[in-house]
Amino acid sequence: MDVNIIEMWPRIAEATNETLLMVFISLALACLIGIPLGIALVVTREGGLIENGPVFNVLNVIVNIFRSVPFIILLVAILPVTRFIVGTSIGTAAAVVPLVFFSAPFVARLVESSLLEVNTGVVEAAQAMGATNWQIIYRVLIPEALSSITLNLTIATIGLVGASAMAGFVGGGGLGDLAIAYGYQRFETDIMIVTVVLLVVLVQFVQMIGNFLSKKLRRL
Repeated sequence: MDVNIIEMWPRIAEATNETLLMVFISLALACLIGIPLGIALVVTREGGLIENGPVFNVLNVIVNIFRSVPFIILLVAILPVTRFIVGTSIGTAAAVVPLVFFSAPFVARLVESSLLEVNTGVVEAAQAMGATNWQIIYRVLIPEALSSITLNLTIATIGLVGASAMAGFVGGGGLGDLAIAYGYQRFETDIMIVTVVLLVVLVQFVQMIGNFLSKKLRRL
């Protein structure tokens, strides 16, 4: 094995931890924003449980705007916001801010898609039994769509892995930063290969866990 790789293992392990930290903190914050936003998009749309055209239109436009901006551009565009929130524009903590801005609208769309797949007959049955709108949302819509939501959140997580690597272009830390600093700028091909392999393994692991959980949560 190349001596450079042996010497770099502590840095590789640190970069892997940074990537995991970025991805899962960003995912948690994106879910806190995106899941309620996705629910709001479903219930306020035309024919929804709490139909409200103006609210739906505003939310829809906001989500579309953020989803239209490529991550690398968003990363640079919100640097002042990032500095304001975390006090710096480089490092793992700074990378979380644009990752959340990028992934929360994506999570919202995925949740919206999952909820819209729920059989309307189930909702109508709950309404016939006198369930309130909030009871239908939390006891019917979400449980019925939970398997699909889990699978879609797996997709969002994998998207975050790719975006976290891209954050390395602006010193975001993690495996992407390592690949750029050593694999690209210093022409250390072996370091580049190791980082790519680690990212592939991480994505495969996330997909495997997501598939398992989705299968367990699926309603027959």
